[in-house]
Amino acid sequence: MLRSISACALGALLLSAPAAFAEEAAAPESPHSFSANVGLFSQYIFRGISQTNEDPALQGGFDYSHSSGFYIGTWASNVSWIRDAENQTGSAEIDIYGGFANEIGDTGIGYDVGLLYYWYPGKGLGNPGLPKGNTLEAYGQVSYGWFYAKYSHALSDDVFGFANARNSYYIDLGADIPLGDSGFTAGLHYGHQKIENATSYNDYKVSLAYDLGRLSSTFDNTELGLMYTKHDAGNVFTSNIFGSESQVTGYVTRSF
Repeated sequence: MLRSISACALGALLLSAPAAFAEEAAAPESPHSFSANVGLFSQYIFRGISQTNEDPALQGGFDYSHSSGFYIGTWASNVSWIRDAENQTGSAEIDIYGGFANEIGDTGIGYDVGLLYYWYPGKGLGNPGLPKGNTLEAYGQVSYGWFYAKYSHALSDDVFGFANARNSYYIDLGADIPLGDSGFTAGLHYGHQKIENATSYNDYKVSLAYDLGRLSSTFDNTELGLMYTKHDAGNVFTSNIFGSESQVTGYVTRSF
């Protein structure tokens, strides 16, 4: 009888062991996540203005996020406008940002608030007596479904090369609309840039993007796109530095 009980106990132990080991192996999901992205663009368009005078741009960034909604990250691209405007060094834009993004209960309404610093290393626009390109902005965004609205407010005195421009702002309204189950997404955007003590203008964008992962798993998280942009800033942004008022831009991006 003792041997039978022992055999039964051993059998029960062996049967329960896989479940116990599985529970032990299933570690809790980490609240931390990291991601990266890279993209090749036929030019870099920012708020309707070509930052590379219609030349190609290589861009990429890294991000950390926490399950609470907190995030920080950095992103970079080549630019030409600082170098061309002052005939000085300065051919890169490096963005450093951090904020908090989450959803309001179960409403489906998302929000995102944070700070973003645009840094243009080099001498361009940074010489004594000249305004700097470096700019600090606070931003807030709300989104619902396909639609979003974002407001960015300049906290620095110099704003993208304009002096005494604190309290400049940018309004960004748009939508990203998936076209059924085709893998295509259409984008619509309207923006209004106000540069304090200098100028204001509007910009528009229509885009179409395709998820290349639909073709093969090799291309998961890869997007191919085309966008048309236009602004009405006139001669404030001269064509020999910033390109023409309307542009067509192609790109391919991948996230990791």
